[in-house]
Amino acid sequence: MKNASEKEPYVIVLGIAQDAGYPQINCQKKCCMRAWKNPQLKKHATCLAIVDPSSKQQWIIDATPDLKHQLHMLKSQSLIDPIDGFLLTHAHVGHYAGLIHLGKEIMGAEKIPVYAMRKMKEFIEKNKPWNQLVKLNNININLINEKSEYKLNENVTIKPFLVPHRTEFSETVGYNIIINNKTLIFIPDIDKWEEWNMKIENIIPNIDYAFIDGTFYKDGEVNRDMSKIPHPLIEETMKRCNKLSKSDKSKIHFIHFNHTNPLLIKGSKDQMSVQKNGYNIAEEGMIINF
Repeated sequence: MKNASEKEPYVIVLGIAQDAGYPQINCQKKCCMRAWKNPQLKKHATCLAIVDPSSKQQWIIDATPDLKHQLHMLKSQSLIDPIDGFLLTHAHVGHYAGLIHLGKEIMGAEKIPVYAMRKMKEFIEKNKPWNQLVKLNNININLINEKSEYKLNENVTIKPFLVPHRTEFSETVGYNIIINNKTLIFIPDIDKWEEWNMKIENIIPNIDYAFIDGTFYKDGEVNRDMSKIPHPLIEETMKRCNKLSKSDKSKIHFIHFNHTNPLLIKGSKDQMSVQKNGYNIAEEGMIINF
């Protein structure tokens, strides 16, 4: 874990859990009981922030149900007060529901930019209570398009790209974050890698950091047919990437852990196995300097 740069933009991890956070509501199983008994083990829903100290600007990728805690964490670290925008990936509750904190009942925010793809934009504009945020000018939705580049400021560029994932309400995107000619990709949710028109193992050598879907570690982790829960298992991802060089493997950071995922248990044999194989596990508070 690194210290933040005093001048250069950086990315900070504000959450690593799946949409429901950790421990998960109403879970009395061993996987969650340890966190119920020890609140220090609690993890927030997956979220990143981009901070530019030189311009005193910061942006949050996804607005999670844990937003109030994550915003406090961010401001305590960055010492920057305003939020200059939210970048949304898709319309599953762990990724947009935190927008409700911006409304008149809570923050009463004024015209905070929200970057969203077309279907995500329409979902917010056409559905209550989210459309009230638009009507009361709590947020301004900026339409973004796949593979187009958007300069958040002179130092930070983002580039959304479509990934296959359940599309009940909106499309799903990942983001390229480009700073100082370096690239970090963020893919918190995706169906099986085989369904994507790209190969993750071919992308990794051409970027600098990757924070990718690590929802489940292995088959049998939950008492359901996991073929019907379309996320790439971490074991599958490691198998796909096992021919990468050591330095390329080290670019990969697994994130978005379900409450059943043994990687949430510090020092577990599965956690140590992932690290032994050369991969990284995202941690809350982790800072990536560019």
